[in-house]
Amino acid sequence: MTEFNPSTEISIEGDKFLVNGIPTNEKVTFRGVSIEGLMMNSRMANAVFDDDNEFTRHLWDYPDNEKWDADRNTNELVEMLPTYMSKGLSCINVNLQGASPLGYYKSNPDGLSDLMTRIQAKFPDAIEPEIWKGLPDTRSQPWDSGAFTEKGQLKPAFMRRVTKVIEAADEIGMIVCLGLFYFGQDERISDEKSVKTAVEKATNWVLAKGYTNVLLEINNECDVPLYEHEILCPDRVHELINLAKSISKDGVRLLVSTSFTRRMVPTEKVIESSDFILLHGNGMHDPVEITTRVLETRNTPSYTGQPIFFNEDDHFEFENESNNFVAALEQRAGWGFFDPGPGAGGTAAYGNYVDGYQNPPINWTINTPRKESFFWILSKLTGR
Repeated sequence: MTEFNPSTEISIEGDKFLVNGIPTNEKVTFRGVSIEGLMMNSRMANAVFDDDNEFTRHLWDYPDNEKWDADRNTNELVEMLPTYMSKGLSCINVNLQGASPLGYYKSNPDGLSDLMTRIQAKFPDAIEPEIWKGLPDTRSQPWDSGAFTEKGQLKPAFMRRVTKVIEAADEIGMIVCLGLFYFGQDERISDEKSVKTAVEKATNWVLAKGYTNVLLEINNECDVPLYEHEILCPDRVHELINLAKSISKDGVRLLVSTSFTRRMVPTEKVIESSDFILLHGNGMHDPVEITTRVLETRNTPSYTGQPIFFNEDDHFEFENESNNFVAALEQRAGWGFFDPGPGAGGTAAYGNYVDGYQNPPINWTINTPRKESFFWILSKLTGR
């Protein structure tokens, strides 16, 4: 690997994140509460997305040329990073297995019927066993969007795109929260040994590249009951957190955690093992639920004062006096914007190169009222 000279370093001091030794949002307060050290972030999980399934790849075609282009997707995101940063965004969340390109994948009869219609428009003779080849059943997402082989090795083309994102972020002082696994894709990895190999390979890759602006998220929403590997579930995922933390280069290791949905408070073992705590606000329709979840997390016996941030929440209402974003800040927790376009709230939606930051083809510009509203309030709250 070529030598990289980083210019951005993430660290933790108490419950604060520091970038190059300076707290994020230094000396900024909101409603009398210091938001210094909080992580303002946005979910860009499909920043390095690609699809190796020939039957589904065309579903993500760009409207201007009717082709899907993974490099274009990444390049267009990278072009926007300075703009995001100028408006107060400190961190983007990227996942090596991507995220559902439909916002929320639905394997119910209506969802599957719609999906099959779209697939058979290009492949009239395609059948389910071909489309879902190697997967348990149609509950699994058929697209193959991960950076890992079945044995946990890294795919070079994916990692070249990850390199672009991390290095572009480093140049401007931005953090990348790098997720490894996503439910619906983890079954593409053959067994537990290969899951551990994937953790080792990804962690060593980041360290060998010399990146110091990366936080590691083992998996997205470990408590979703769709993970195929037990070690990715709440009772055991701390083993992978500890595995990643055990890997170092020249005395340096990564800061590691994993995320939970509204379904449960992070387990004591996960909190004990984690350098920071990741929560999700999807499904928390009342901002009081945000407040309650932060307090419940802090009241867990194994909690020792780590930083907390929500790195996914598809609730907006930024014009209201009370909303999930401000509720998190009032409890000194960072917050993450999750915009799946029309899929917000739990429905499936195909990308249209206009709405959202998740469903490819993705328009990474600030081009819709929802995106404008988020970056407006972010700029206002962070003093940008």
